Amino acid sequence: STNEPEPVAADGQVLVDVYSAGLNYFDILQAQGKYQNQPPFPFVLGAELAGRISQDSPIPPGCPYKRGDRVFGAAQGSYADKVACNWQSLLPVPKNLTFQQASGLFVTWPTSYEALTGRAQLKAGEWCLVHAGAGGVGLCAIQIAKALGAKVIATASTPSKLEICTKYGKADHAIDYSKAGWQQQVLKITGGKGVDVIYDPVGLIKDSLKCIAWKGRALVVGFAGGTIEKLPLNLVLLKNISIVGIHWGAYAKFDKGRQKEVWADLFALLESSRLQPVVYNERFTLEQVAEALGALEKRKTWGKAVLIVREEDAQARL
Repeated sequence: STNEPEPVAADGQVLVDVYSAGLNYFDILQAQGKYQNQPPFPFVLGAELAGRISQDSPIPPGCPYKRGDRVFGAAQGSYADKVACNWQSLLPVPKNLTFQQASGLFVTWPTSYEALTGRAQLKAGEWCLVHAGAGGVGLCAIQIAKALGAKVIATASTPSKLEICTKYGKADHAIDYSKAGWQQQVLKITGGKGVDVIYDPVGLIKDSLKCIAWKGRALVVGFAGGTIEKLPLNLVLLKNISIVGIHWGAYAKFDKGRQKEVWADLFALLESSRLQPVVYNERFTLEQVAEALGALEKRKTWGKAVLIVREEDAQARL
């Protein structure tokens, strides 16, 4: 629609001119009425964004931002040229990042970082298996694991996506998990030991237990494959392994202190360029939301797919 009324900031909110919006699988579920967080009708899709505080935005008490500041964060309705956001759901865009890179930071990067560091306790020198390594969360996980000093085996289902894992993620090895017996490749690469950490946003924990190491940790990140698994708990006992989950959104309620620690660590890694957000190379405009979500649903994209709402101007990184 091109005739929606201008958003109005409620108490504690600012207005943001959206430059880029991140595309997420849960946006598709929300459009289908299947997501756990369904806003009342009518609503605008989109959750992740990057842009500037609008020139006509109110500045609530305690808000550290001023009009024109570059910010990224989360707000329902980010598939729009302007949106009202709670200022506490925004963060400053790192100086070395574009709006397109920043628009995909807020959900995937802290999820992957806390999963690997806080939940799985990944250590330097350990082996980490990252499933769907060419996807948005997968490439984050590969880069973070490498930054932590781990050795990474990434999986993907096509030769082009395997190349993405090694080219952009810098994975040490990449294997095709659509081929039977891929676990044997993992065991061969690790000298028969298996991997110390499994990062799984797909729903492949059960299959991955065939190549997990003694005292390994398997991370349940999501179920992009569409099936919630039933696991053979006898293997959990026999291999002395841990199955751990990550729900980053719940940290806002249960562990705000850890939220701050995670973002401080991520900003240090991003600003030093040890982490480089990877944006899918096909451009989608605001008018192409349906096409963009269709490409995401059919797994045609890699890295982080985003919508370009405004072109970055000459002042974009100031």
